[in-house]
Amino acid sequence: MAASEQHYSLPLPSFEAPVKLAIVVAPYYKDIADNLIAGARAAAEQAGATVEVIEVPGALEIPTAIAICERQAEFDGYVALGCVIRGETTHYDTVCNDSSRAITLLGLQGTCIGNGILTVENRRQAEVRADVADQNKGGGAAAAALHLIALRRRFAAPRRNIGFRPDEVHLAKGEGTLA
Repeated sequence: MAASEQHYSLPLPSFEAPVKLAIVVAPYYKDIADNLIAGARAAAEQAGATVEVIEVPGALEIPTAIAICERQAEFDGYVALGCVIRGETTHYDTVCNDSSRAITLLGLQGTCIGNGILTVENRRQAEVRADVADQNKGGGAAAAALHLIALRRRFAAPRRNIGFRPDEVHLAKGEGTLA
């Protein structure tokens, strides 16, 4: 059973420049979503990040909302939160697989996302995983997003040849001027 295992968590990264996270949540099971948000907020706060909470109807809408924000807003990263509890139909499999796949595809395109969408067999499993004093999966998802932001910033390169602007690389070397 997972509850008896020891797990290691990386320490939260630190940042020189401010970090802004969007917590995108599907509050279908509101009490569970509220606990996930509390954990994510606490982790973000501990790292000095600010957060904005964005609610969507369900787990399938979370990746779409993140993609919209990535194109049209100014966030450094995203925390995907929600809960899918197995029911009597195959809808559970569709929601779990498709939301996870879409989040993974966004991540492979460079979006920094911590996936905290719980996929569980029953309400009790969700409660334990969402509880800030227990498994704190909301905090873990925020930490994952923060680590990806730190990694992206670590390997960020100056922008090159954008439109008619001179390269920042050449400007840094004293070649040319920025009008």
